[in-house]
Amino acid sequence: MAVVVWVVEGTWPACVDAARAHAPEGAEVVLLHVTGHDVADAAHGAFAGLLGRGHPERDPGTRVEHLAAASAESLLQAAAERLGRPCTRVERTGRVEREVVAATEGADLLVLARDGDRARLGPHSLGPASRFVVDHAACPLLLVWPEPAPGLTTMPPPPPNHR
Repeated sequence: MAVVVWVVEGTWPACVDAARAHAPEGAEVVLLHVTGHDVADAAHGAFAGLLGRGHPERDPGTRVEHLAAASAESLLQAAAERLGRPCTRVERTGRVEREVVAATEGADLLVLARDGDRARLGPHSLGPASRFVVDHAACPLLLVWPEPAPGLTTMPPPPPNHR
């Protein structure tokens, strides 16, 4: 069994704990972190547009890329330690939702956490990237709450004239 665990800042402990609890012993566990390209691209663009192209060594986008890589490595290391069993750590860069979906090819399970409004039950508990992944993943999903789930009283009311 191949299990992909989507490691995201702020919600990763719940995903790792769910993988530890639900992935059978001997399962191939992949800890996946995706760094979006948008922040570094914006820094590269701002530098090129505002400050010129004469000094590439001053391009802040390169520094942002290095900081993101170091942060991702640190996060994946912490996740591997929490998992406490053999795993593979994978860092990808690109459009986050598409990279996660691509990483599910051939997987038997994807573990991800809700990343939207977690104060109440309902569809808004998924952010845009997670919604895309839920809709397009090439394998079954285990969707977890990063903290205890809100009570049933937080569920939106039914639409008018609903039976």
